Amino acid sequence: MSALHESTAATAATARITVRTAEEMRDLGRRLATLLRPGDLVLLTGELGAGKTTLTRGLGEGLDVRGAVTSPTFVIARVHPPLGSGPALVHVDAYRLNGGLDEMEDLDLDVSLPESVVVVEWGDGKVEELSEDRLHVVIERAVGADADHLGEEADDVRTVRLTGVGERWADAALSV
Repeated sequence: MSALHESTAATAATARITVRTAEEMRDLGRRLATLLRPGDLVLLTGELGAGKTTLTRGLGEGLDVRGAVTSPTFVIARVHPPLGSGPALVHVDAYRLNGGLDEMEDLDLDVSLPESVVVVEWGDGKVEELSEDRLHVVIERAVGADADHLGEEADDVRTVRLTGVGERWADAALSV
């Protein structure tokens, strides 16, 4: 893991992390899980194949939840109950949902949110109203000049930007 930068503002904590392999992405998820608690909303943004589900798999491992974390694309949402005393993981794929919060309300995420960690892939512009406090994770592939100097490794390298929004994340140390 390399290239980590962090800054904190009154209502947002940020970090930027370079991830070189799928295993590093899972490891990042496991480490992020140590920061999460019941009621947290995590939004994942990135193109197809960026690593959103891989990161969520690591979150599930870190939260010690039941069941294999896989993409919920066709079922929209999966609930992974905790194996111990921690929170459940609710994993949502909002890719096929076009109605914004109206469609999301049908999933009753607001009911699950207080006692669970809710992770929403493709949630930008659709679920922000669920909580004033959220962790926004943007995963980008290396492109252009950034990719050129990496050579063959460029397809695997990701830049992960973490932005904590709201009072919950104001003092968070996102440099996991």
